[in-house]
Amino acid sequence: MKTITTTADLAEFCAQAAKHPYVTVDTEFLRERTYYSKLCLVQLAMPGSDDSNAVLLDPLADGISLEPLYDLFRDTSVVKVFHAARQDLEIFFVDAQVFPEPLFDTQVAAMVCGFGEQVGYETLVRKICHEGVDKSSRFTDWSRRPLSDAQKKYALADVTHLRQIYEFLAEKLEESGRARWVKEELTILTSPDTYITAPQDAWKRVKTRTNSPKFLGIVRELAAFREDYAQKRNIPRNRVYKDDALVELASLKPTNAEELGRARLLLREARKGEIAEGILAGIAKGVKTRAEDLPKPDRSREKLQVNPALADLLRVLLKAKTEQAGVAAKLIAPASDLDAIAAGMRDVPALKGWRLEVFGTDALRLCDGKIALTAKGNDVQVVEV
Repeated sequence: MKTITTTADLAEFCAQAAKHPYVTVDTEFLRERTYYSKLCLVQLAMPGSDDSNAVLLDPLADGISLEPLYDLFRDTSVVKVFHAARQDLEIFFVDAQVFPEPLFDTQVAAMVCGFGEQVGYETLVRKICHEGVDKSSRFTDWSRRPLSDAQKKYALADVTHLRQIYEFLAEKLEESGRARWVKEELTILTSPDTYITAPQDAWKRVKTRTNSPKFLGIVRELAAFREDYAQKRNIPRNRVYKDDALVELASLKPTNAEELGRARLLLREARKGEIAEGILAGIAKGVKTRAEDLPKPDRSREKLQVNPALADLLRVLLKAKTEQAGVAAKLIAPASDLDAIAAGMRDVPALKGWRLEVFGTDALRLCDGKIALTAKGNDVQVVEV
Protein backbone atom coordinates (compact mmCIF):
# COMPACT_ATOMS: atom_id res chain seq x y z
CA MET A 1 0.00 0.00 0.00
CA LYS A 2 2.05 2.90 -1.34
CA THR A 3 1.47 6.34 0.17
CA ILE A 4 2.51 9.43 -1.81
CA THR A 5 3.91 12.20 0.38
CA THR A 6 5.88 14.36 -2.12
CA THR A 7 4.94 16.45 -5.12
CA ALA A 8 7.52 14.62 -7.26
CA ASP A 9 6.02 11.21 -6.51
CA LEU A 10 2.53 12.56 -7.18
CA ALA A 11 3.66 13.99 -10.53
CA GLU A 12 5.19 10.63 -11.46
CA PHE A 13 1.99 8.75 -10.62
CA CYS A 14 -0.20 11.24 -12.51
CA ALA A 15 2.07 10.99 -15.55
CA GLN A 16 1.54 7.23 -15.56
CA ALA A 17 -2.20 7.61 -14.97
CA ALA A 18 -2.46 9.95 -17.96
CA LYS A 19 -1.51 7.00 -20.20
CA HIS A 20 -4.67 5.10 -19.22
CA PRO A 21 -8.29 5.61 -20.29
CA TYR A 22 -9.49 6.20 -16.74
CA VAL A 23 -8.45 6.62 -13.12
CA THR A 24 -10.63 5.97 -10.06
CA VAL A 25 -10.69 8.57 -7.28
CA ASP A 26 -12.02 8.84 -3.74
CA THR A 27 -11.32 11.02 -0.71
CA GLU A 28 -11.46 10.90 3.06
CA PHE A 29 -12.18 14.15 4.86
CA LEU A 30 -13.43 15.74 8.07
CA ARG A 31 -16.12 18.41 8.35
CA GLU A 32 -17.38 18.24 11.92
CA ARG A 33 -15.31 21.19 13.12
CA THR A 34 -15.03 23.31 9.96
CA TYR A 35 -17.25 25.05 7.42
CA TYR A 36 -15.27 23.66 4.51
CA SER A 37 -14.26 20.02 4.38
CA LYS A 38 -10.69 19.27 5.47
CA LEU A 39 -9.11 16.95 2.91
CA CYS A 40 -7.23 14.19 4.72
CA LEU A 41 -6.57 11.53 2.09
CA VAL A 42 -6.97 10.95 -1.65
CA GLN A 43 -7.16 7.43 -3.07
CA LEU A 44 -6.25 6.83 -6.72
CA ALA A 45 -6.11 3.72 -8.91
CA MET A 46 -5.24 3.06 -12.51
CA PRO A 47 -6.83 0.13 -14.38
CA GLY A 48 -5.80 -3.27 -13.05
CA SER A 49 -6.93 -6.28 -11.07
CA ASP A 50 -4.82 -5.89 -7.92
CA ASP A 51 -3.44 -3.15 -5.64
CA SER A 52 -0.24 -2.54 -7.60
CA ASN A 53 -1.71 0.33 -9.61
CA ALA A 54 -3.39 1.97 -6.60
CA VAL A 55 -1.96 4.57 -4.23
CA LEU A 56 -2.86 6.69 -1.25
CA LEU A 57 -2.07 10.41 -1.52
CA ASP A 58 -1.44 12.25 1.75
CA PRO A 59 -2.47 15.90 1.26
CA LEU A 60 -1.36 16.68 4.83
CA ALA A 61 2.29 15.83 4.12
CA ASP A 62 4.67 18.78 4.56
CA GLY A 63 5.31 20.75 1.41
CA ILE A 64 3.19 18.65 -0.94
CA SER A 65 1.31 20.35 -3.79
CA LEU A 66 -1.79 18.82 -5.37
CA GLU A 67 -1.22 20.61 -8.68
CA PRO A 68 -0.12 17.42 -10.52
CA LEU A 69 -3.44 15.86 -9.51
CA TYR A 70 -5.33 18.92 -10.74
CA ASP A 71 -3.46 18.73 -14.03
CA LEU A 72 -4.68 15.14 -14.34
CA PHE A 73 -8.21 16.34 -13.59
CA ARG A 74 -7.89 18.82 -16.47
CA ASP A 75 -6.67 16.12 -18.87
CA THR A 76 -9.77 15.36 -20.94
CA SER A 77 -8.26 12.14 -22.36
CA VAL A 78 -8.60 10.41 -18.97
CA VAL A 79 -12.01 9.70 -17.42
CA LYS A 80 -12.09 10.46 -13.69
CA VAL A 81 -14.30 7.90 -11.92
CA PHE A 82 -15.93 8.64 -8.54
CA HIS A 83 -18.79 7.18 -6.53
CA ALA A 84 -21.25 9.76 -5.13
CA ALA A 85 -18.90 12.53 -6.20
CA ARG A 86 -20.61 15.64 -4.87
CA GLN A 87 -18.65 16.11 -1.64
CA ASP A 88 -15.38 15.14 -3.31
CA LEU A 89 -15.93 17.67 -6.08
CA GLU A 90 -16.76 20.40 -3.58
CA ILE A 91 -13.38 19.89 -1.90
CA PHE A 92 -11.46 20.22 -5.16
CA PHE A 93 -13.54 23.18 -6.35
CA VAL A 94 -13.05 25.10 -3.10
CA ASP A 95 -9.32 24.34 -3.06
CA ALA A 96 -8.46 24.95 -6.71
CA GLN A 97 -11.64 25.88 -8.63
CA VAL A 98 -11.15 22.75 -10.74
CA PHE A 99 -13.57 20.02 -11.76
CA PRO A 100 -12.42 16.58 -13.02
CA GLU A 101 -13.18 16.35 -16.73
CA PRO A 102 -14.57 14.12 -18.06
CA LEU A 103 -16.35 12.89 -14.95
CA PHE A 104 -18.08 9.54 -14.33
CA ASP A 105 -20.12 8.99 -11.17
CA THR A 106 -20.91 5.32 -10.56
CA GLN A 107 -23.81 6.16 -8.24
CA VAL A 108 -25.55 8.15 -10.98
CA ALA A 109 -24.71 5.50 -13.57
CA ALA A 110 -26.04 2.73 -11.30
CA MET A 111 -29.37 4.55 -10.91
CA VAL A 112 -29.68 4.87 -14.68
CA CYS A 113 -28.79 1.17 -15.05
CA GLY A 114 -31.57 0.07 -12.71
CA PHE A 115 -29.77 -0.44 -9.38
CA GLY A 116 -32.21 1.82 -7.51
CA GLU A 117 -32.10 5.32 -6.08
CA GLN A 118 -28.82 6.56 -4.52
CA VAL A 119 -27.33 3.08 -4.41
CA GLY A 120 -24.42 2.72 -1.98
CA TYR A 121 -20.87 1.71 -2.86
CA GLU A 122 -21.02 -1.43 -0.70
CA THR A 123 -24.12 -2.57 -2.59
CA LEU A 124 -22.37 -2.21 -5.94
CA VAL A 125 -19.28 -4.04 -4.67
CA ARG A 126 -21.50 -6.89 -3.52
CA LYS A 127 -23.66 -7.07 -6.66
CA ILE A 128 -21.01 -6.40 -9.31
CA CYS A 129 -17.71 -7.52 -7.74
CA HIS A 130 -19.30 -10.25 -5.58
CA GLU A 131 -17.16 -9.19 -2.62
CA GLY A 132 -17.67 -7.47 0.70
CA VAL A 133 -16.28 -4.21 2.10
CA ASP A 134 -14.76 -3.91 5.57
CA LYS A 135 -16.61 -0.97 7.16
CA SER A 136 -14.70 -0.94 10.48
CA SER A 137 -12.57 2.12 9.62
CA ARG A 138 -15.37 4.23 8.13
CA PHE A 139 -15.76 6.65 11.05
CA THR A 140 -12.13 6.96 12.12
CA ASP A 141 -10.24 10.26 12.39
CA TRP A 142 -8.56 10.56 8.99
CA SER A 143 -6.55 13.61 10.03
CA ARG A 144 -4.44 11.70 12.56
CA ARG A 145 -1.06 10.37 11.56
CA PRO A 146 0.20 7.73 11.12
CA LEU A 147 -2.72 5.98 9.48
CA SER A 148 -3.21 2.38 10.56
CA ASP A 149 -2.95 -0.52 8.13
CA ALA A 150 -6.68 -1.10 8.62
CA GLN A 151 -7.42 2.49 7.59
CA LYS A 152 -5.20 2.21 4.54
CA LYS A 153 -6.77 -1.07 3.47
CA TYR A 154 -10.28 0.34 3.88
CA ALA A 155 -9.41 3.51 1.94
CA LEU A 156 -7.72 1.65 -0.90
CA ALA A 157 -10.72 -0.65 -1.36
CA ASP A 158 -12.77 2.43 -2.24
CA VAL A 159 -10.89 2.78 -5.54
CA THR A 160 -9.78 -0.76 -6.39
CA HIS A 161 -13.32 -2.21 -6.54
CA LEU A 162 -14.43 0.97 -8.27
CA ARG A 163 -12.49 -0.05 -11.40
CA GLN A 164 -14.58 -3.16 -11.95
CA ILE A 165 -17.79 -1.28 -11.13
CA TYR A 166 -16.93 1.44 -13.65
CA GLU A 167 -16.10 -1.00 -16.43
CA PHE A 168 -19.32 -2.95 -15.81
CA LEU A 169 -21.55 0.15 -15.76
CA ALA A 170 -19.82 1.81 -18.72
CA GLU A 171 -20.46 -1.32 -20.78
CA LYS A 172 -24.11 -1.39 -19.68
CA LEU A 173 -24.55 2.26 -20.67
CA GLU A 174 -22.97 1.61 -24.06
CA GLU A 175 -25.29 -1.34 -24.66
CA SER A 176 -28.40 0.58 -23.60
CA GLY A 177 -27.49 3.90 -25.22
CA ARG A 178 -27.98 5.71 -21.90
CA ALA A 179 -24.56 7.33 -21.54
CA ARG A 180 -26.22 10.63 -22.50
CA TRP A 181 -28.58 10.27 -19.54
CA VAL A 182 -25.63 10.10 -17.14
CA LYS A 183 -23.96 13.07 -18.80
CA GLU A 184 -27.12 15.14 -18.30
CA GLU A 185 -27.31 14.17 -14.63
CA LEU A 186 -23.66 15.13 -14.06
CA THR A 187 -24.11 18.66 -15.39
CA ILE A 188 -25.25 19.94 -12.01
CA LEU A 189 -22.26 18.31 -10.28
CA THR A 190 -19.80 20.28 -12.40
CA SER A 191 -21.53 23.64 -11.96
CA PRO A 192 -19.86 26.12 -9.57
CA ASP A 193 -23.31 27.23 -8.42
CA THR A 194 -23.77 23.83 -6.78
CA TYR A 195 -20.96 24.56 -4.31
CA ILE A 196 -21.26 28.30 -3.71
CA THR A 197 -23.54 29.42 -0.88
CA ALA A 198 -24.07 33.16 -1.13
CA PRO A 199 -24.81 34.57 2.35
CA GLN A 200 -27.84 36.48 1.04
CA ASP A 201 -29.36 33.20 -0.17
CA ALA A 202 -28.67 31.20 3.00
CA TRP A 203 -32.15 31.95 4.41
CA LYS A 204 -33.67 29.58 1.84
CA ARG A 205 -32.17 26.64 3.76
CA VAL A 206 -33.87 27.62 7.04
CA LYS A 207 -37.20 25.92 7.75
CA THR A 208 -39.82 28.22 9.25
CA ARG A 209 -43.46 27.84 10.18
CA THR A 210 -44.48 31.14 8.62
CA ASN A 211 -43.91 32.70 5.21
CA SER A 212 -44.60 36.25 6.37
CA PRO A 213 -42.32 38.52 4.27
CA LYS A 214 -41.50 40.69 7.33
CA PHE A 215 -40.49 37.65 9.35
CA LEU A 216 -38.49 36.21 6.46
CA GLY A 217 -36.76 39.56 6.03
CA ILE A 218 -35.24 39.15 9.49
CA VAL A 219 -34.48 35.47 8.88
CA ARG A 220 -32.63 36.46 5.71
CA GLU A 221 -30.37 38.95 7.51
CA LEU A 222 -29.65 36.59 10.42
CA ALA A 223 -28.85 33.73 8.05
CA ALA A 224 -26.65 35.99 5.90
CA PHE A 225 -24.62 37.16 8.90
CA ARG A 226 -24.21 33.60 10.17
CA GLU A 227 -23.10 32.29 6.76
CA ASP A 228 -20.60 35.10 6.24
CA TYR A 229 -19.21 34.72 9.77
CA ALA A 230 -18.86 30.93 9.40
CA GLN A 231 -17.24 31.13 5.96
CA LYS A 232 -14.65 33.71 6.98
CA ARG A 233 -13.65 31.76 10.08
CA ASN A 234 -14.09 28.30 8.56
CA ILE A 235 -16.36 27.05 11.34
CA PRO A 236 -19.67 25.14 11.05
CA ARG A 237 -22.67 27.47 10.80
CA ASN A 238 -24.30 25.69 13.76
CA ARG A 239 -21.33 26.75 15.90
CA VAL A 240 -22.45 30.35 15.38
CA TYR A 241 -26.09 29.63 16.16
CA LYS A 242 -28.46 26.85 15.15
CA ASP A 243 -31.53 27.18 12.97
CA ASP A 244 -33.95 26.92 15.89
CA ALA A 245 -32.14 29.78 17.65
CA LEU A 246 -32.21 31.83 14.43
CA VAL A 247 -35.97 31.39 14.10
CA GLU A 248 -36.44 32.25 17.78
CA LEU A 249 -34.41 35.45 17.33
CA ALA A 250 -36.48 36.41 14.27
CA SER A 251 -39.61 36.05 16.41
CA LEU A 252 -38.27 37.89 19.48
CA LYS A 253 -36.56 40.69 17.51
CA PRO A 254 -34.25 41.77 20.39
CA THR A 255 -32.91 45.31 20.11
CA ASN A 256 -30.19 45.24 22.79
CA ALA A 257 -27.92 42.90 24.73
CA GLU A 258 -30.37 42.52 27.60
CA GLU A 259 -33.20 41.42 25.32
CA LEU A 260 -30.79 39.18 23.42
CA GLY A 261 -29.97 37.40 26.68
CA ARG A 262 -33.58 36.22 26.94
CA ALA A 263 -33.29 33.99 23.88
CA ARG A 264 -33.50 30.47 25.27
CA LEU A 265 -31.89 28.66 22.36
CA LEU A 266 -28.92 30.94 21.75
CA LEU A 267 -25.49 29.56 22.65
CA ARG A 268 -23.66 31.33 25.45
CA GLU A 269 -20.82 32.35 23.12
CA ALA A 270 -23.29 34.12 20.83
CA ARG A 271 -24.65 36.42 23.54
CA LYS A 272 -21.63 38.72 23.43
CA GLY A 273 -18.93 40.07 21.15
CA GLU A 274 -19.02 40.00 17.36
CA ILE A 275 -21.81 37.44 17.07
CA ALA A 276 -24.13 39.38 19.38
CA GLU A 277 -23.37 42.60 17.50
CA GLY A 278 -24.03 40.86 14.19
CA ILE A 279 -27.34 39.46 15.42
CA LEU A 280 -28.60 42.83 16.62
CA ALA A 281 -27.45 44.57 13.44
CA GLY A 282 -29.08 41.89 11.29
CA ILE A 283 -32.40 42.16 13.13
CA ALA A 284 -32.34 45.96 12.87
CA LYS A 285 -31.63 45.75 9.14
CA GLY A 286 -34.37 43.18 8.62
CA VAL A 287 -36.95 45.26 10.50
CA LYS A 288 -36.12 48.35 8.42
CA THR A 289 -36.24 46.55 5.05
CA ARG A 290 -38.73 48.14 2.67
CA ALA A 291 -41.75 46.02 1.76
CA GLU A 292 -40.73 45.76 -1.90
CA ASP A 293 -37.29 44.42 -0.89
CA LEU A 294 -38.54 41.68 1.46
CA PRO A 295 -38.11 38.00 0.47
CA LYS A 296 -40.95 36.63 -1.60
CA PRO A 297 -41.23 32.85 -1.15
CA ASP A 298 -42.34 30.83 -4.15
CA ARG A 299 -46.00 30.06 -3.56
CA SER A 300 -46.81 29.08 -7.11
CA ARG A 301 -47.41 25.45 -6.22
CA GLU A 302 -49.61 26.32 -3.23
CA LYS A 303 -52.24 27.71 -5.62
CA LEU A 304 -52.18 24.82 -8.06
CA GLN A 305 -55.53 23.35 -8.99
CA VAL A 306 -54.51 19.70 -9.10
CA ASN A 307 -56.73 17.28 -10.97
CA PRO A 308 -56.52 14.33 -8.52
CA ALA A 309 -57.75 11.74 -11.05
CA LEU A 310 -55.12 12.85 -13.58
CA ALA A 311 -52.43 12.84 -10.88
CA ASP A 312 -53.33 9.23 -10.03
CA LEU A 313 -53.14 8.27 -13.71
CA LEU A 314 -49.71 9.90 -13.97
CA ARG A 315 -48.54 7.83 -11.02
CA VAL A 316 -49.68 4.64 -12.74
CA LEU A 317 -47.98 5.74 -15.97
CA LEU A 318 -44.76 6.57 -14.11
CA LYS A 319 -44.70 3.16 -12.44
CA ALA A 320 -45.24 1.41 -15.76
CA LYS A 321 -42.63 3.46 -17.60
CA THR A 322 -39.93 3.14 -14.93
CA GLU A 323 -40.45 -0.61 -14.60
CA GLN A 324 -40.15 -0.89 -18.36
CA ALA A 325 -37.00 1.28 -18.42
CA GLY A 326 -35.49 -0.29 -15.30
CA VAL A 327 -34.94 2.97 -13.40
CA ALA A 328 -36.15 4.20 -10.02
CA ALA A 329 -39.44 6.15 -10.18
CA LYS A 330 -38.11 8.86 -7.84
CA LEU A 331 -35.25 9.45 -10.26
CA ILE A 332 -37.79 10.50 -12.87
CA ALA A 333 -40.31 12.48 -10.82
CA PRO A 334 -41.30 12.90 -7.16
CA ALA A 335 -45.00 13.01 -6.27
CA SER A 336 -44.94 16.82 -6.10
CA ASP A 337 -43.86 17.02 -9.76
CA LEU A 338 -46.67 14.70 -10.81
CA ASP A 339 -49.17 16.93 -9.01
CA ALA A 340 -47.65 19.96 -10.75
CA ILE A 341 -48.03 18.32 -14.17
CA ALA A 342 -51.62 17.38 -13.34
CA ALA A 343 -52.24 21.04 -12.47
CA GLY A 344 -50.95 22.25 -15.82
CA MET A 345 -47.34 23.14 -14.99
CA ARG A 346 -44.80 22.26 -17.64
CA ASP A 347 -41.55 23.66 -16.22
CA VAL A 348 -40.65 20.55 -14.23
CA PRO A 349 -37.58 18.25 -14.56
CA ALA A 350 -39.71 15.25 -15.54
CA LEU A 351 -40.56 17.02 -18.79
CA LYS A 352 -36.98 17.78 -19.77
CA GLY A 353 -33.94 15.94 -21.14
CA TRP A 354 -33.84 12.15 -20.94
CA ARG A 355 -36.79 12.13 -18.52
CA LEU A 356 -38.96 13.53 -21.31
CA GLU A 357 -37.90 10.57 -23.43
CA VAL A 358 -38.68 7.96 -20.76
CA PHE A 359 -41.82 9.44 -19.22
CA GLY A 360 -42.54 13.06 -20.09
CA THR A 361 -43.74 12.67 -23.67
CA ASP A 362 -46.40 10.12 -22.74
CA ALA A 363 -47.27 12.11 -19.61
CA LEU A 364 -48.09 15.12 -21.79
CA ARG A 365 -50.05 12.92 -24.21
CA LEU A 366 -52.01 11.52 -21.27
CA CYS A 367 -52.78 15.05 -20.05
CA ASP A 368 -53.96 16.00 -23.56
CA GLY A 369 -56.24 12.96 -23.83
CA LYS A 370 -54.26 11.43 -26.68
CA ILE A 371 -53.50 8.15 -24.86
CA ALA A 372 -55.18 6.01 -22.23
CA LEU A 373 -53.99 3.32 -19.86
CA THR A 374 -55.23 -0.24 -19.79
CA ALA A 375 -54.40 -3.19 -17.57
CA LYS A 376 -53.46 -6.54 -19.01
CA GLY A 377 -52.70 -9.04 -16.28
CA ASN A 378 -50.12 -7.43 -14.04
CA ASP A 379 -48.97 -5.03 -16.75
CA VAL A 380 -50.16 -1.50 -17.55
CA GLN A 381 -50.14 -0.63 -21.24
CA VAL A 382 -50.52 2.61 -23.17
CA VAL A 383 -53.19 2.72 -25.88
CA GLU A 384 -53.85 5.41 -28.45
CA VAL A 385 -57.15 7.26 -28.18
